[in-house]
Amino acid sequence: MKSFWLPALLPLLFLRTEATAQHVYEIDAAVPEVNIYSHHLKLGGSSAAGSSITVNNYYISVDGKPMVPVTGEFHFTRYPRMYWEESIEKMKAGGINVIATYVFWNLHEEKEGVFAWEGDKDLRYFMELCKKHNIYAIVRVGPFCHGEIRSGGLPDWLLGSPLNIRSDDSLYLSYVERLYNQIGMQLQGLYYKNDGPVIGIQIENEYQHSAAPWGLTYPGQPMDMTAAERDLSVTQEGVGISDVKNSHAGSGNGHMKKLKLLAIKAGMDVPLYTATGWGNAAIIPNESLPVTAAYAYPFWTPKRDYSPFFLYKNMHRKPDYAPVRYHPEDYPAFAAELGSGIMSVYTRRPIAVHQSMDAMINRCLGSGANGIGYYMYHGGSTPRGERSFMSDEAYGLPKISYDFQAPIGEYGQVREGFHRLKLLHFFLRDFGHKLAPMTTALPANAANLRPDNITDLRYAVRIKENSGFLFLNNFQDDTAMQHQKQIQVRIKTHTGEVRIPETGGFDLPEGENAIFPFGMEMEGGIPLNYATAQLLAQCGDAALPRYVFFTPEGVKAEFSFAGNVKVSGLYGSTAVRTAKRTLVNCTDTVSVFTVATGGRKVEVLVVTKQLALKAYTVTLQQKRYLFFSDAVILQGPAGFRLLNNSNPVFDLAVYPRINTVPQVTNGSIAVTKSITPFAAYRIALPYWSFPVHARKVSEKKRVVQLPDSLPAQVNDVLLKVDYTGDTGMGFVNGELVADEFYKGLPWETGLRKFVAAGAREMVLYFRPMQPNATYLLDLQPYPQYIPAFGNAKSYLTVNGITLVPQYATRIKF
Repeated sequence: MKSFWLPALLPLLFLRTEATAQHVYEIDAAVPEVNIYSHHLKLGGSSAAGSSITVNNYYISVDGKPMVPVTGEFHFTRYPRMYWEESIEKMKAGGINVIATYVFWNLHEEKEGVFAWEGDKDLRYFMELCKKHNIYAIVRVGPFCHGEIRSGGLPDWLLGSPLNIRSDDSLYLSYVERLYNQIGMQLQGLYYKNDGPVIGIQIENEYQHSAAPWGLTYPGQPMDMTAAERDLSVTQEGVGISDVKNSHAGSGNGHMKKLKLLAIKAGMDVPLYTATGWGNAAIIPNESLPVTAAYAYPFWTPKRDYSPFFLYKNMHRKPDYAPVRYHPEDYPAFAAELGSGIMSVYTRRPIAVHQSMDAMINRCLGSGANGIGYYMYHGGSTPRGERSFMSDEAYGLPKISYDFQAPIGEYGQVREGFHRLKLLHFFLRDFGHKLAPMTTALPANAANLRPDNITDLRYAVRIKENSGFLFLNNFQDDTAMQHQKQIQVRIKTHTGEVRIPETGGFDLPEGENAIFPFGMEMEGGIPLNYATAQLLAQCGDAALPRYVFFTPEGVKAEFSFAGNVKVSGLYGSTAVRTAKRTLVNCTDTVSVFTVATGGRKVEVLVVTKQLALKAYTVTLQQKRYLFFSDAVILQGPAGFRLLNNSNPVFDLAVYPRINTVPQVTNGSIAVTKSITPFAAYRIALPYWSFPVHARKVSEKKRVVQLPDSLPAQVNDVLLKVDYTGDTGMGFVNGELVADEFYKGLPWETGLRKFVAAGAREMVLYFRPMQPNATYLLDLQPYPQYIPAFGNAKSYLTVNGITLVPQYATRIKF
């Protein structure tokens, strides 16, 4: 690697110091590189086309190139089959490259010996869609799943069978083998070795750590957990730390190995086998990837508390929810269940702040994680069984809703967290190969920081040789961090020091996070000393590579280039050159400049975070572009589809600029005036409205008329109910089809699936809130969500009911 000029600094004190208006922080990143080895792992595989997946103790590689997988959980059985393809396109648009999904045993074999794989339970068709859209899949085959499904996915008839569940009981294993054979038939020909999407199989779930209560229970009865009797003493509710001595740990690992052999026997031969490894759960030593979790807003704890998941650490040495049953440094740090949202139970209704989502990913990546995954990334609705509701009623979950406050909601709503997270996903796709081999370095005070410390800066470095990334986080759940002002970070490397920034400082507002590169060699050998801007994506082509950065809130972008580089084409920026470096400062909301050396050049685009949140990476005319729009932009084999809520008129900007005027299938499109680097268009679709007819039957009940059909330009209609109460239920033809636990947010129900099925009205039934409701503790940070009861013994008000259309069109260039 080329050695970059790094400015001389004052001697390191390895303490926080203050100089005039600056707050100077220092970190020793001259650390030994991680020892990478793979001889012990029986993982990896090849496709029929000659591609390969390999695994070492630190990261995964695809065709020899390091990769940071981004996995999103989406339960196909909790979503209508007719909309699966759209959802896969949304997940890809958000930067997800692996879909994880559960196969809930009781949904497929509710009646003993009778399997159902049709309609919304068609696992094979879902995997075929993953293949069509070139996205990997990890199939979580159980037999126990949890997933807030009835009995954790175990069929009721198992409770009445003469066997001991989740054990080596021969009858139990024979039923598991039958289940695995069924799943194997569904996945036949769709494995990675067949050039299919299935790269991974998860065996069991939280084995010897957690369980769900049996659905067959009585009100007030203590929970009867779905665990082997020998394991009940080490079984807990939900994800957490477990330091209980387990005398059956060896048998537990052995049971996991038996399940893996049954899976392989059923045809499930894949490069990756995963196991939930947190909290002393069982794994298959050297044959499975033990994945970790982090839930900032758990519903299974008795109260709100500060989580440790926004403090940097070395996750490769000490995983979250440690102690664990394995030697962490023998495996990559894969965070597979990051709580991008959370469910509500009747007694606890945590509100998942979407600002927490990208903050947690920043922290995990800065702490050495080389794989990230979300539970849930896409919400859904739990289907009703023939004999019972299939949600975890014993835990007090909604009977239908499994929205999870996820980045993509129960009815496909794209939320704030989706946009925040995609900024990191695009970065990992284009620069993850640089990040994955990098070692974590922490400041001296990292080990002593506590979640309730809201004043000290939280930061870390990932580094290899003298190149790396500075991670900063100023978010903590259930409190507000102090605004950090005039920060300068001094990083010691093996060959010198680098200041970010060179002089002065930058601010990091409360709730914000950032990742800044340093010592980075850009295409063509262009040496970037540092940037106070975050990498978003790379686009363009070999002739002119383009790097896209964004500025986190409160930060002004500054770029320092080493050596003899030439900066030109300055737009919204200025440049100052000395003998040792060229400094570029961005002065506008959009800045562009070109950097050249040795006959090679790159273009740099810098936008605000506000604009970056509207970005999508696409392939157009065999080149990478960025689209910017308020609309959600989906790219599939048939081209581009744009979805926009509420407003039929919206804009689209394209970078790099193109000279094409595209066509739309609905409405019209016109070229609009734009700032220099973009081509800009305005799309106008025919306006649609449907008057709200909400008839009041009683204080608790309303009847809402539904449209007969939806026009071509309307993809869906959200029924939005603003109410204050306890719970809401939605009925169609007398059947419960939707429900909601009040937590201050509007209740949204997507209507398209009901309209398509011929429904003409929905009955809404509300129950009033009680002043002693236990979940009010979750609403305390939001006093506007808690009504003034006065002398009333309960409270219910329905403030308004609206219908919000989602407009749609296809665009062709």
